[in-house]
Amino acid sequence: MSAVCPNGHTSQADDYCDTCGSPIDAAAQPPAPAASATGSGSPAPQAGSSLDLDPAGMPSAAAGASAPSAPPAPGTAPTALECPNCGTENPDGALFCEACGYDFTTGAMPRDASGGAGEADGPDGPDPREGAGDGPSAGPSAGASDGAPEGGAPATAPAPAAGSATETFDWLAEVWVDPDWYQTQHAEDPCPSPGLPAIMPLRHRSVLLGRVSTSRNTHPEIDLSSDPGVSRRHAQLTTDGSRWFVEDLGSSNGTFVGPAAGPLPEQPIAVGPRTELGDDDRLYVGAWTRVVVRRATPDEVEAYG
Repeated sequence: MSAVCPNGHTSQADDYCDTCGSPIDAAAQPPAPAASATGSGSPAPQAGSSLDLDPAGMPSAAAGASAPSAPPAPGTAPTALECPNCGTENPDGALFCEACGYDFTTGAMPRDASGGAGEADGPDGPDPREGAGDGPSAGPSAGASDGAPEGGAPATAPAPAAGSATETFDWLAEVWVDPDWYQTQHAEDPCPSPGLPAIMPLRHRSVLLGRVSTSRNTHPEIDLSSDPGVSRRHAQLTTDGSRWFVEDLGSSNGTFVGPAAGPLPEQPIAVGPRTELGDDDRLYVGAWTRVVVRRATPDEVEAYG
């Protein structure tokens, strides 16, 4: 039986919404539909219905009315939704193409790297600004970050999907655990031990930051699944070859941009518009994650290429 989260999403899970992660209140669920008065499980014809009864007492379709389609047989495989832009097959009911970001609802094309209209990988649904199931709510920040290496995950690069990576790359992302950022977020989860950053080559002009979700078929190129404050489809990074831009996709806790030196950012960027990243800018997301986008050195190209 499906449930409805506080934000109106239908969820197969009854504890947390599998769309936005908000907790589901079982007491607030709508009552189950009452059994049909006919006793047969089928709704009675409404006044003015196009159905009338044949001599045997069975309903027959009036002239010009179409008979209801039969429900799919149990065990029938879900229909694949083919993207008209890139041809990728997506799960039936997907809102955006997971390969190119095509919007199945509005027909909007993905935004190009130069910022042309109608070409970005948009959010898979509105996330609440205080989504309890998707991570801690971002609070006001205080303190300073000097941009020095303070922590992170093991320095291992994820293996690229077969056939999806280019032969070379010029840019990479460093993913750090930032204790200073953690102190401003008031997260309940314990902060991981700081260490070396995870190095992730950026092999595409558009990459998704977020957490892996099998139910939503979300597999971000920059996987931040270890941070509970990061949304499934948190933010999108795009480049024109010389500059990088970040776009918040309606994340629960926001995307923050700040320089390497100076106080930590206190206000998240706006949802939707792209924000250009300066040479020393850092991205702050979730409960403890800091992301640095920079050019790869020749040794790094050789090591991760």
